[in-house]
Formats: sequence, structure tokens, C-alpha cells
Amino acid sequence: MIPVSVAPMLDWTNRHYRYFARRLTRRTLLYTEMVTSAAVVHGNREGLLAFHPDEHPLSLQLAGDDPDELARAVELAEPFGYDEYNLNAGCPSERVQKGNFGACLMADPPLVARLLQAMRSATDKPVTVKHRIGLEETPRYEDMLSFVDTLAATGVRRFTVHARIAVLRGLSPKQNRSVPPLRYDDVYRLKEDRPHLKIEINGQVRSLQDVQDHLKHLDAVMIGRAAFADPALLARLDGAVFGDFRLQAEGLTREKVVEQMIPYLEDLCSRGGSPRWVFTPMLGLFAGRPGARSWKRGLSGALPDLPPEQLLGHALASVPRDVQKESLA
Repeated sequence: MIPVSVAPMLDWTNRHYRYFARRLTRRTLLYTEMVTSAAVVHGNREGLLAFHPDEHPLSLQLAGDDPDELARAVELAEPFGYDEYNLNAGCPSERVQKGNFGACLMADPPLVARLLQAMRSATDKPVTVKHRIGLEETPRYEDMLSFVDTLAATGVRRFTVHARIAVLRGLSPKQNRSVPPLRYDDVYRLKEDRPHLKIEINGQVRSLQDVQDHLKHLDAVMIGRAAFADPALLARLDGAVFGDFRLQAEGLTREKVVEQMIPYLEDLCSRGGSPRWVFTPMLGLFAGRPGARSWKRGLSGALPDLPPEQLLGHALASVPRDVQKESLA
């Protein structure tokens, strides 16, 4: 089991972010944005599912409430070569609730079990699930344990638990990431009570120390928005968690990361893509370092009239040279 992952985040963990993240970590599990089964079955599959080979290991997160449709979505995704599939049973947004998927599924554990069974029937890759501790109506640890037991009976073995309940009425998705209190101890207890299951924790993981502290109790840790706000965090994971020091041996620096992104940017723009698709994931590359504001301004403001291959170099020039060349790994 891969012990660290970057959470699926709508409008954030798209293929451009994932390619950028792979310049910083080779071992961390990455997730797609949440994709509905209906979109896969009826929509532009190439646009939704295609990814760069460098993005492995990669999990496709699906959302839906129809077992047949989810099974078909997995079947259609198989040729793309994902490493695993994940069912979203944790998103609390109103739009998701209207589709009867995400966190509201926790109110119907037998249905979630059927969804997972259907997904497993369509692939020999691992099928996993991401969920909350519970809902406002079922907030007890015992409710979560019963939910997990119901799903584990399908053969699913990896559970990613956002260590908060979901409040489906009265709180926005953003508030649901901060207002319900964190309950790390309940996730630790789940691992103690079900040692044969692989338990991963999610919720306010902001540093390498947080990752290491959680790994003393659990099988894996999922990093959320910290991976976007301060991407340099990812560069410390391969060595500290996986014992893989290849990037360190290669002398990984922010300057090298920028240089590695230039061919990707050129190719994207040659096919009609916007430079901002690449710039947005890179905004936090210099977070906390001198020149960070200039770097962000260079990527998010009015772009100079330069060829695509020169735009990143132009922004990089605003950062002190010694900061550009600092070791990341």
C-alpha cells in the first residue's frame, strides 16, 4: 500500500497539476478530480480520462449512485491504465447531494456496498473508498465502524477517512473542511479495531511532521490543500517516507522544476491550450521563500508578449538566484 497520497480536489488535481506534482515526487499516489460515472459513460472520455504516463501511480475517483453505471464507467476507464479506482462517499457539496452521491451515500451503507461490488466486478485493479467519519445524523464512532464493516464485506480493503463528520445542511464545502472538529483518534481507533484493513487519514495534514506522526498509527496519509499551497512539501516525501533519494541525488531545485515544465508548456500551447493551465498549479512553488510574491504575480497577472517557452523563465527571473537553486529534496 502506498503510504502517502494527494487528495482528489475538484478544479485542482487536474492532469496539469498532476504532471507538475510528478516533478516533485515519484512515489506519492495521485488522484484525479472527482469524475461522475455519468460523465464517463456519456461524455468526452478522452478529455475526462486521458493522462500523461508520468502521472503513475494514479487513482481515478468516481462518483455515482447506480451500480451498473459505475461498473460501466470502470470498464470504459480500463484502457487508459489507471492503477486503482476510488469511490467518493465523502464530498458534502449541495451539487453532489443533488446527484445522490458523495457524503450523502453514507446514509445508505448497503447501497455503497453494491456500488463497490459493481466496480470490483469490472476490474482486477484495487477499488477503494473515501468517506467521512459520519453524517450529522450518525456522528458516533460506532456508526462509522458499522459502515466500514458493511463495505469491507465486499472485499474492499483500503479506506480513506476524512476525520470529520459531514454536515449536509447549513455548511458549505469549505466550512465542512473546518467547522466540524477533527477526530483523529476515531480514525486511529478504526485501525486498532480492524487491523486487517488498510486505513488512511485525511484532514488538515499540513507538513511532513504531520505525515510522519499519523504514520505511527495508520497505514497511509492523504494530503489535501497543503500540497497545492506549498508544493515543496511533496519533494520531501520520497526520501523521508519512501526512502527513495533519487530526486535528491539528481539535485532537485525549484529552478530545475521550472525548466522541466517548459517542454510540457510548449506542447500544451502548440495544441491550443492556455499557459494558465500550467501556471495555476505552480503558483505555490516558492511559498514561504523570498521572491514568492513576484513569482505568483508573474504567473497570475497580465502575461507579457513572449513565446510560451519564455513565459516561465520570465517569471523565474523575478526570484533571487540563490532561492531558485535551493535543494528541494
